[in-house]
Amino acid sequence: MFSLKQNSWFIRKVVIWRAVASIAWSVLLLPVTTAVFVLLSRFSLFHPIQWISDCTSLLAASSTIFSLVVLCGVVLITGFFNLEFYTLVPSIPCSRMALLGTVLHPRQCVHSLVYCTMGMLVMWCASVTIGGRYSTLGTTCRQSESGEVVTCLNEYHLFILLAGAFMGYSHSFLGVVQNMYYVSFQPIQQYKYPRFKGCLPMVVKCSVIQALYSARNFAAFYFFFGYAPKTWISSTLNLQIDSSLQPLDSLTGLLDLSLLYHLSISGTFLYLTWYLTVLLFRIYVTEAYSFPVQSTFTEDAEQSLPKVLAEKNTLVMKFLALQDLALLSQHSLSRRLEVFSLSQPGGHAHNWNAISRECLSLLSELTQRLVAHQDAVASNGRVKSQSASSDTRSASSSSSVVSGTEDIAETPRLSVPLRTPGSVFKSSVGGANSALTAPFTPDVDSPFSSPAIRRLVGQQDPQSPCFGTVQSPHIMRRGPKPWSASTESQSSGSPPASPATVPSPPAASQKPSFLAQWLQNRREQVKSFLAKRVLIMYLFNKLPEASSQALFADSQAHIWALQGLSHLVAASFSEDQFGVVQTTLPNILSCLVVLLEAVDRHFKLPHASSKPVRTICSMGDSTYKTLRFLLRAVLKTTIYKITTTFGEHLNAVNISTEHRKRLQQFLEFKD
Repeated sequence: MFSLKQNSWFIRKVVIWRAVASIAWSVLLLPVTTAVFVLLSRFSLFHPIQWISDCTSLLAASSTIFSLVVLCGVVLITGFFNLEFYTLVPSIPCSRMALLGTVLHPRQCVHSLVYCTMGMLVMWCASVTIGGRYSTLGTTCRQSESGEVVTCLNEYHLFILLAGAFMGYSHSFLGVVQNMYYVSFQPIQQYKYPRFKGCLPMVVKCSVIQALYSARNFAAFYFFFGYAPKTWISSTLNLQIDSSLQPLDSLTGLLDLSLLYHLSISGTFLYLTWYLTVLLFRIYVTEAYSFPVQSTFTEDAEQSLPKVLAEKNTLVMKFLALQDLALLSQHSLSRRLEVFSLSQPGGHAHNWNAISRECLSLLSELTQRLVAHQDAVASNGRVKSQSASSDTRSASSSSSVVSGTEDIAETPRLSVPLRTPGSVFKSSVGGANSALTAPFTPDVDSPFSSPAIRRLVGQQDPQSPCFGTVQSPHIMRRGPKPWSASTESQSSGSPPASPATVPSPPAASQKPSFLAQWLQNRREQVKSFLAKRVLIMYLFNKLPEASSQALFADSQAHIWALQGLSHLVAASFSEDQFGVVQTTLPNILSCLVVLLEAVDRHFKLPHASSKPVRTICSMGDSTYKTLRFLLRAVLKTTIYKITTTFGEHLNAVNISTEHRKRLQQFLEFKD
């Protein structure tokens, strides 16, 4: 209990305080961005002195101070959502239906509603700051018939408020589509200020572009549907509509350059406020943290690097530990010596054993995932038998076990749920058939399930990503006919079934009734009808690269494990005084070669080698789309680093003949 409390306090200290610091800096930047917005909103080219004096007086006004207080509340809520929704493993929907289910999820609907409200609040602050015809929702007007002065609806103010709600929903929607809450770690470490200064032009550019797109889309939306909210709000608030003014839901009303200009700069201010909060959160959360290799005191043992590497509850701590491992293996001689040191008393290499065990466990888990996916693709989605899969696992594990050494590479699964998102594996928490996604997932046994949908959602290996991978005509095989048992047995290499094992035809008493037969016929008709619908196929068709991207969604952890192992093993050639690395070197080499073979086979599959399409400027991080290419490059670099360091000494390492031949290609620089 004491260690659990200490660990939770340590996690709160590292993660939550970093989030609090990012929110504090976002609040401190609000006066700067507000001052820039005031200067742009009151810009006057022909009266510069009056422009500067008006802006100075406006910045000191009570309305501006109250707007800053409201904006601080918006930033606090935005920072809370960043902390609540951020993820280190992106959610990759395998079909458009899965993406639609994510967008319509109740949690996401609440998120969209909150951002619509915050968008209206920010745009209200912007309209109050701009002043003039945008200041209030109600304005005095004179009726044309009686000449009586009444309160009329200010459509310009309403237009700005509805634009804020529209931009808030756009931001929430793009957060799902573009994985805006995905936090990636930079390959080159920088201090916070240089990184913020380097990313600031990109954030401003993305804010301007997104504001222009949103202004264009909202103008089109208001042109077609603006009359309904205008009429409803005027009747609800008992406000008259001034017929003497040109309505904004018309072409002449929308072709107002001043209106479009203020809408664009207000939208830029809105997106810039949110994007700066997201940027600062990413910078602070991904900042490198140095863990002690071995703790001096017992109460600090849970904060040591080997213990944090085995963290089961908080994924960000494991990522920070792997990042620290990759950095210390390259840049810190004193900490590397601590990794190679022996415990006193006893003389055991606990540090190295724990670190190498966790790294090899990660790599072994990725290898098993790739092999399972390749088996699912090769068998065209048919589930393999338990005996065959167990034979495959035993064969792969036996090749990595070396007699007389500690079996580290045989670790079956990763203790931390470092797997791809729930939309990828059926066995993951909140998978495709969970209660949260059940309304958006087709039921295979449903009367409305067509054969095409069954192939798309299909019954495949539970470990295969997207459980309905896109198949290529070159690797698709015709399924065995149900009446040809001998053909299937011959293709699998097993003898044909004896007549005694062939099931006998059903008895006459088991013949389905007329009603059951009629229902079955109607069911087949409905299935064939839905299978021909273009919309159904469009929604349930698997996205081409989603399967490959989902397999490597968490590969940043594997990349750090490879870098840490390679540099530590290479450094042990001259720094390991006690030979602790030599005991596990066979397992490490075998694990690397097996992983390389699995990766090479994966890149021979369809769509695995296709490069992702470049997107326009957005705050969504798309680095996960190229993680598989980076992993393959780092894996080959790892093997080259070890082979070039040890050279011909690797011939004395006890590994299998096949693995030795593959390593020889690296020694001769032929791979």
